[in-house]
Amino acid sequence: MPAPPVDSFERKIDYLRLSVTDRCNLRCIYCMPSEGVPRLEHSEILSYEEIARLAHIVTGMGISKIRVTGGEPLVRKDILNLCARISRTPGLKSLSITTNGVMLAEFAEGLWEAGIRRINISLDTLQPEKFAAIARRDFFDRVWAGIAAAEKAGFSPIKLNAVVMRGINDDEIEALAGLTFRHPYHVRFIEFMQFNPGPGGDYDKKFISSIEILERLRRIAPLDLCGDSQSNGPALHYQFRGAPGKVGIISPVSNHFCPTCNRLRVTSDGKLRTCLFSAEETDVRKALRLGLPDDEVAGIIRRAIAEKPEKHHLENPVFRKCISRQMFSIGG
Repeated sequence: MPAPPVDSFERKIDYLRLSVTDRCNLRCIYCMPSEGVPRLEHSEILSYEEIARLAHIVTGMGISKIRVTGGEPLVRKDILNLCARISRTPGLKSLSITTNGVMLAEFAEGLWEAGIRRINISLDTLQPEKFAAIARRDFFDRVWAGIAAAEKAGFSPIKLNAVVMRGINDDEIEALAGLTFRHPYHVRFIEFMQFNPGPGGDYDKKFISSIEILERLRRIAPLDLCGDSQSNGPALHYQFRGAPGKVGIISPVSNHFCPTCNRLRVTSDGKLRTCLFSAEETDVRKALRLGLPDDEVAGIIRRAIAEKPEKHHLENPVFRKCISRQMFSIGG
């Protein structure tokens, strides 16, 4: 296995988040307009053959971890065969998936059999009515059934991701964290990020910093900082004493993790992004469809890695208004 590529700031890049669709069966208020968005044409989306080839190329470069994302990846037809194909890629050490959980009860066992071993599930609330308000779809019971199915299938740890928004679901920080006393789940609280253009004041009113979240967690019970040897991500992990699960804090805005960023993203239409919040993209789809040899495609990716920015500027309100894509079209 070759050593992973290194960018100009000496960061080892060993992790690819690979979006397989821009479609989603939810309309979460922080991610997508209520009316939805125009879908990409089928020809614009990377084919399964192109995705599998890209996985082969990047693992040959030393990238050993891939996460399948969307949109919602489970809405793409024949997703289990694609996951199985990626999982057989030589050099791949970890294959994971991020899902909203709506279809997970149906797919959990198949995902395990396809080689997925790590799963992240979005869960912003424990209240069905509030779920319907946030997701604009009344699917809470389906998501909870999906979580149970994932646990039964053998996934561990199951990571539950909650985007915290003041005045919307911040009153449930303690209840969500309380899941870790009853289940071996990792409940991760994510700072709200502005992807939808809109008044900066509205965003600022909803934003809650990781410091405030952590202060509220510490009031529940003694909380210890702990490591996570299997972690691919930027969360700081904590554990309530005696609890089987863990809580995590992800702070892309107030305390960004740019100095240790190890990831690339490829959108469902084949654009490589070296930073979630950068407007810079490299057209990998074009290179694949031109039939360029693997080493030339790898060279294009290496040049993009060399230009990976040192950090984002999400703390700047002007920058926030200039984000070029919404999250659903980048890949979670």
